Amino acid sequence: MEVLQRYGYPALALLVLLEGIGIPTPAVSVVVAAAVLAGHGSMSLPLVVVITFTAAVAGDNLGFWLGRRAGRPVILRWGRRVGLTERRLTRAEDFFARRGRNIVVVARFIDGLRQTNGLIAGAIALPWRQYTIRDAIGGALWTALWVSVGAFAGGNLDRVRAFLHRYETTALIVGAVLLVSLPLLYLWRRRHRATHD
Repeated sequence: MEVLQRYGYPALALLVLLEGIGIPTPAVSVVVAAAVLAGHGSMSLPLVVVITFTAAVAGDNLGFWLGRRAGRPVILRWGRRVGLTERRLTRAEDFFARRGRNIVVVARFIDGLRQTNGLIAGAIALPWRQYTIRDAIGGALWTALWVSVGAFAGGNLDRVRAFLHRYETTALIVGAVLLVSLPLLYLWRRRHRATHD
């Protein structure tokens, strides 16, 4: 809370972004605290939402790029400094392999995977387009959850409702497109594989 009061939006952006490249930060606490401060008028709720989502997705995509460029050996070499051991990385990779690409959507809600999902997806050469779509969905859900928790704690629910109502049509359209396109994409990929096998 003190970091946010002193440094404001740049601190929020930096702490959320750094978590996406594997550096442990109190990102969840900072997002909740920012929403609480918005409830007291010290910060703007729409700006907290936009900055949190943008920093989350940017951090994960930066992590993806680092994973793709550096590869597993470099990630392990430097990862130990921030608690990313070979055992933890192997467990996360196995989790990805068992659950498939859609784990990226929920990875942001799983401690350990939240910090490393971009690095792992890049290191195992997951196609970037498939990664970034799923990551953006997960980032939007994660942002919505923790900003709502902070807004509730900070007595800011009326502003949350007003914000959601304002963008309700856009959110419904985006949600409907994603809801329809993801199953279609899955079916198309299965069919494509079947014809090439």
